Amino acid sequence: MAAFTINVNGEQRQVDVDPDTPVLWVLRDNLNLVGTKFGCGIAQCGACTVHLNGTAVRSCSVPVSSVGDSTITTVEGLSEDASHAVQQAWLEHDVAQCGYCQAGQMMNAASLLSKTPNPSDKEIDDAMNGNICRCGTYVRIKAAIRTASEKLN
Repeated sequence: MAAFTINVNGEQRQVDVDPDTPVLWVLRDNLNLVGTKFGCGIAQCGACTVHLNGTAVRSCSVPVSSVGDSTITTVEGLSEDASHAVQQAWLEHDVAQCGYCQAGQMMNAASLLSKTPNPSDKEIDDAMNGNICRCGTYVRIKAAIRTASEKLN
């Protein structure tokens, strides 16, 4: 075990874990931030997506020892009251069915919109590729991203 101080949602948090522990499990098991979901464990489904310095990453494949001074943002950190444009658009478009993938979907969408405020359909498709929704709400996800883009602009 080793002690790490990591910045999560704007707060310095200390954890004592094995250096190879994926950020996903640090968030869920050590910090009780359970919005980030375990899906596949091999960075293929996107359910575990968080931001590392504003960039969407799969937390299941990022060891805590590699985080250093980087800032981690989880779905809980997008906003305290679900007022982020992406969260509001998700509600407006009734995106979630089972909801399991939605935190990862929203985190990926928020990262896209922070870098590309007015994305084309192709840019949305490219950015969201790899975030799997087993319920098939891709049309609503794309519509919600367009709405969030309008709200942010």
